[in-house]
Amino acid sequence: MIPPALLLPLSPAATAALAPAASWGLALAVLTLVLALGTGLGRILGSRNWGVPEALLAGVIGLLLAPSGPLPLIPHGVLAVWQELPLILLTLVFGTLLVGKPLPRPGGLWRPLSAQVLLALTLAFGQYLVAALVVMALQGRLAGVHPLMACLIEVAYEGGHGSAAAMGPTYARLGFPGGEALGLAMATVGLLSSTLVGGIVVVVARRVGWLQVVAPELSVVATKSGPDPGMNAASAAPSCGDGAGGSLTDPAGPWPAPADPADLSESTNPEGSGTGLLSYSLAAWAVNLALPGIAVGIGWLALEGLRWGANALGGGFAAVIEALPVFPLAIIGSLLVRLVLERSGNASVASAPIQGLVATLAADLLITAATACLDLSLLAHDWIPLTALALAGLVWNLAVVLLLGPRILPVPWFERGILEFGQGTGVAASGLLLLRMADPDDQADALPAFSIKQLLLQPLIAGGLITVVAPLAVTRLGLPLWAGLCLILVLLWIGLALILAQRFSSSASQAS
Repeated sequence: MIPPALLLPLSPAATAALAPAASWGLALAVLTLVLALGTGLGRILGSRNWGVPEALLAGVIGLLLAPSGPLPLIPHGVLAVWQELPLILLTLVFGTLLVGKPLPRPGGLWRPLSAQVLLALTLAFGQYLVAALVVMALQGRLAGVHPLMACLIEVAYEGGHGSAAAMGPTYARLGFPGGEALGLAMATVGLLSSTLVGGIVVVVARRVGWLQVVAPELSVVATKSGPDPGMNAASAAPSCGDGAGGSLTDPAGPWPAPADPADLSESTNPEGSGTGLLSYSLAAWAVNLALPGIAVGIGWLALEGLRWGANALGGGFAAVIEALPVFPLAIIGSLLVRLVLERSGNASVASAPIQGLVATLAADLLITAATACLDLSLLAHDWIPLTALALAGLVWNLAVVLLLGPRILPVPWFERGILEFGQGTGVAASGLLLLRMADPDDQADALPAFSIKQLLLQPLIAGGLITVVAPLAVTRLGLPLWAGLCLILVLLWIGLALILAQRFSSSASQAS
């Protein structure tokens, strides 16, 4: 029998305390349902064959059901919660990046890491450059084009919704009060562009032979049958050149093979059987869900420590740290968690398939929520400068990845490059989604180098220190001088990348 006390109505204070949890629970349930609808529709239509991810379809469904859509079935309160989710989900993605993968051996790290760092720097400073050129071209022709619009491509494409929201107060202090709203709109355009255009590029790459791994339909068959225990992911994949004539001296690559070869048969591909993931116990799931939470907690504590020190120092440094979001530091927490697990001999408790599933689900929910929350009125009001900036950033990113990537990235160049395109156009979540489309069974093993690169650069670009300093530099230096500085840096990064690629190619030729 139910105790009478439990039948009594809740007090007003208890009801008020439970209301936020109920709102968040309802919003997450509706978002999961919308994602499930988009995933089911995508599989029925075969959307991936056309380069359209299921999460993007789910976002369109959410946009149609939003209060401003033609079928306003989603309440305003649910959409208000969705607007807060991108920053949270992006932080979770960064918290999982290094937890489930063995840390790379330092001896083989330099080649892929140096190339990806220089490619990422070229993308970021090139976005500042092309944005400054577009804004200078539009200022004499359109009214209301603010100089700080030259920061929108990098803050929105590289940093995403979290960075755009975090930079809003800084833009307002510098006389650009509409910067946050325009940044959020650009971030959504970046997500749409990265998933749609990136998906099409993956389809083209599969047809022209840029992919190192076998086609997805063949890889699923290989996954079910299980790989040869004597082979690792790198040696099982067909060999191909890196576009610059270079190759890794270690055929297995710089990344250590998993301790148990059977782990390679556990697919994180949502279209696979999923039996490997279902075989884990509840305790394993609980531990693997807690590990990225610990990583995020470490990042939050680190950010709070930085803010405490910055407030003590005061001045411009305090303003920079105050605008810094937590997700750049979550990857540091991810590294520390993995390091502790390996040093203590408990690395086996971190499951790569579970961590991959958590990151994938967070990325899909992020894209769905951000797309559904798109404010079309903002795009309609400033559609000319936003369109010009969006197209300029997209063309720049495609040109760098497809023209420069084959010449500086080691094998597999396309899998590494499509990760950078997704990161540079629609944040890391988009990069992971595109990599999953190109390499659903993680045979190319492109993620570890990307994760280490994120660890090094995330505190600087894509919502880091440079993102915060850039509007201050534009205000004080002026657009022409800022554009000239970015041009010099872009040429420097490209030159260094080509020189390093040539040296590695010569060393590999001499060794062979």
